[in-house]
Amino acid sequence: MRRTSTSDPRRLEADLLAELSAVYREAEEIFHGWSCQASTECCRFGVTGREPYVTSIELAAVRRAIAARGGPRALQGIVRADGGPAAPDAQAKVDGSAGRRRALPNVAERRCPMLTDAGRCAIYAARPLGCRTFYCDRASAGAPVRHHDVTRLVRKVQEVAARHEPGGDLGRPLTRALADDGAGVGGGPSRSSGARRAR
Repeated sequence: MRRTSTSDPRRLEADLLAELSAVYREAEEIFHGWSCQASTECCRFGVTGREPYVTSIELAAVRRAIAARGGPRALQGIVRADGGPAAPDAQAKVDGSAGRRRALPNVAERRCPMLTDAGRCAIYAARPLGCRTFYCDRASAGAPVRHHDVTRLVRKVQEVAARHEPGGDLGRPLTRALADDGAGVGGGPSRSSGARRAR
């Protein structure tokens, strides 16, 4: 386990976030040529039965991305902005004003709180490792990815997180981690235990 020499907590976190970014770049190399059809199915945890688990350092990256977008309240406005098209499978309801339709989320979908109604991730560059592994069956495969390679990436993230805070390497479901952290943008904590699935 590598030790970081600084005693300044902010500098330590910045250094660890830089290490996390390096792991994310490695994931991009491993999954080069892979793509998704932006069905947003993987962002609907109740539909897939899967939810990415995040370590403390991944949550710190998500927290910083939320702050960069103006904080939880501002991000909630981005996620639920009226300007974009309704997300797929959303229930539509006529609100009575000139026949305009408003999209209401389907509670059973358990959407990721970072998924916008336009079908985009509001913090895409900071998305956790579990969101980068193309576990959706709709993903278009590039070169084969060995399970060993994904496991190695997970271990690297856990090693960084273990130096971030005690127990930081123990993953938690994303929605629960956001709710516990107070960084969420709507919706309650997840009480189901989804699992990150690697190919």
